[in-house]
Amino acid sequence: MGRITDTIKHLLIINVIFFFAKNQFGDSLYDLFALHYFQNPLFEVWQPFTHMFMHGNFSHILFNMFGLYMFGSPLESLWGKKKFIFFYLSAGFGAAALQLFIYHFQFNSVLEELMNLGYGQDAIDALLNEGKYNISILNQVSEGQLSSIFNSYNASMVGASGALYGVLVAFAMLFPNSELYLMFIPVPIKAKYLIPFMILGDLFFGFTSFSIGPIAHFAHLGGAITGFIMMRYWKKQQFNNNRWDV
Repeated sequence: MGRITDTIKHLLIINVIFFFAKNQFGDSLYDLFALHYFQNPLFEVWQPFTHMFMHGNFSHILFNMFGLYMFGSPLESLWGKKKFIFFYLSAGFGAAALQLFIYHFQFNSVLEELMNLGYGQDAIDALLNEGKYNISILNQVSEGQLSSIFNSYNASMVGASGALYGVLVAFAMLFPNSELYLMFIPVPIKAKYLIPFMILGDLFFGFTSFSIGPIAHFAHLGGAITGFIMMRYWKKQQFNNNRWDV
């Protein structure tokens, strides 16, 4: 393990402070800083930023902070503080944007169908806010669709995982042959194979009904995509700058 860099140390401290504050103040702090769907009254403009520092439980923050330390420190050592912070936050915003888009797509697709079927605002509000509906609605709309619109409207997202996935992508692109270990697998796997495999896993779980827990798989993908785009752009700009310098 390498030394912990200054920005990573500060990020770890901030995340731990938020974690203990959430445990101290409970749902009120969680609702204030977790990322909610933007049509939900609990949504606030700062949540795409603050959700990156909130975590659901101890194992959640432990794995995210360990990953940030392991993979973020080499990037900060290479890039410097300002570039790393810009990259990290951008990946987190990308994660939030894609997850909110998915919520919006799931919400709107069912809402339009309900409105086309003539359901009034009172009935829709009861469904969204309380999960209540007349059982006769199931003759026209599936229970899965009703669950989808309710869950999207009331969803909340916390964690540094989206930003961390951007960091993982950058690490794999810069240090592709670094050997990493998966838990319970004693054989080292190169970063250029392991991290794409993890992203493919999120793609699979995101588009299927299978999941290993309440994980925002599309947030992971959003962070990874943002990280990849930024790395490609920086690489192209570096090439162009080098070319013009010659």
